[in-house]
Amino acid sequence: MADRPATVQDLHDIALGLPGVTVEHSSGGPVYQVGRRSFVFFRGPRPDAVDPVTGERLTDVIVLWVGSESDKQALVQDPATPFFTTPHFDGHRSVLVRSSQLAELGYETLREVVEEAWLSRAGVRVRTAWLDEHR
Repeated sequence: MADRPATVQDLHDIALGLPGVTVEHSSGGPVYQVGRRSFVFFRGPRPDAVDPVTGERLTDVIVLWVGSESDKQALVQDPATPFFTTPHFDGHRSVLVRSSQLAELGYETLREVVEEAWLSRAGVRVRTAWLDEHR
């Protein structure tokens, strides 16, 4: 069976399906946390993320944590994915993606990226138990 395009609802479902996840709300939308550490959040319009054609601030940016700078670079440099970054996130272990472009990702890719975001922020015991269960 071919992988299907990812949706915003998939992102919500994947994040909420991980252990110990809580949801806070900000002006940009939901903030998914594990152990009070954000791992995925919806960001409001900001001056660092603008449409390259119109110059308008993007209204649908999602921030996902990654495990390392090399993980970040692998995602943003892959022309097959819609992940990007901005100078505001230099040195920050996260990537950005527009919710309107999630369909460019397959469900399995989105699942992996959200799980990796969670793993990068979860505490050692929670992370170890989850990895033991999913190996």
